[in-house]
Amino acid sequence: MSFSRRTLLKASAASAVLGGIGAPYVARAQAAEFSYKYANNAPDSHPMNVRAKEMSEAIKIETNGRFDLQVFPNNQLGSDTDMLSQIRSGGIEFFTLSGLILATLVPAASINGIGFAFPDYATVWKAMDGDLGAYVRGEIAKANLVAMDKIWDNGFRQTTSSSKPINSPDDYKGFKIRVPVSPLWTSMFKAFDASPASINFSEVYSALQTKIVEGQENPLALISTAKLYEVQKYCSLTNHMWDGFWFLANRRAWEKVPEDVRAIVAKNINAAALKERSDTEELNGSLRGELAGKGLVFNQPDVAPFREKLRSAGFYSEWKGKYGDQAWALLEKSVGKLS
Repeated sequence: MSFSRRTLLKASAASAVLGGIGAPYVARAQAAEFSYKYANNAPDSHPMNVRAKEMSEAIKIETNGRFDLQVFPNNQLGSDTDMLSQIRSGGIEFFTLSGLILATLVPAASINGIGFAFPDYATVWKAMDGDLGAYVRGEIAKANLVAMDKIWDNGFRQTTSSSKPINSPDDYKGFKIRVPVSPLWTSMFKAFDASPASINFSEVYSALQTKIVEGQENPLALISTAKLYEVQKYCSLTNHMWDGFWFLANRRAWEKVPEDVRAIVAKNINAAALKERSDTEELNGSLRGELAGKGLVFNQPDVAPFREKLRSAGFYSEWKGKYGDQAWALLEKSVGKLS
């Protein structure tokens, strides 16, 4: 299965229709024993939802119609904050959320976003499918949520600019960059002596257009769908931060489901996660060529000097203190010595 920018852009039309009728994707021909809602913030045509729809059909077939998983994409059921509140209360049963946002409830969940920690996908999956992921899932469980075994991919984040490519840590010095409202982002860019500005994503295009900020950082899929290439000239493949989506379940709702049905649901969710990871990596690879064709100039800096700058600025030691020795040791087990 191949994903392109075109398929992503189909999302707005599909979401508008679905938003108007409020219909779930899985039609209920007959009442299921368990009819559960799965909500997310990704467009209809994002790999996450393509795989979720397949997963939902497989679950229905394998449970002989006992379990009906309804998929609600594109923030149909509210913002991330709204949906986090709903899954905690039981208003929705399943939700995928970035670890960096989940950290407002489970501080350890943002550890995968530590700057320049992961050099590549192989290292990411080694950590998140291994001891580090198990540790974070344990912390999530303390918040009365259940996290499935496999985290879904949101991709590596890249730096775009209207003024210059980012080739070394010095290029960040004084650089006016938009960041999400998050202590981790602000802390990292301040360590580079940049000038991070917290701006809502809905305002990013105009902030770049009017030069309130010079640059921003996001995965290529978002750079493409938000058309940031129209107001940015350079894209530096800094891969400075990796983020994924934890597939979360409301504990009470999950434990109501018989064990044999739970096993089928979990198996299909985790299998879909592996397919979505492959799709997302492929999508980001194809988008580089498409974005270059639209005039975005790419460069790939050596990340070693960036890690060294964060180390000398005290960034890693500061966050080691916030996460604690155990979590930090599990991170370094996969990525090597940071602090």
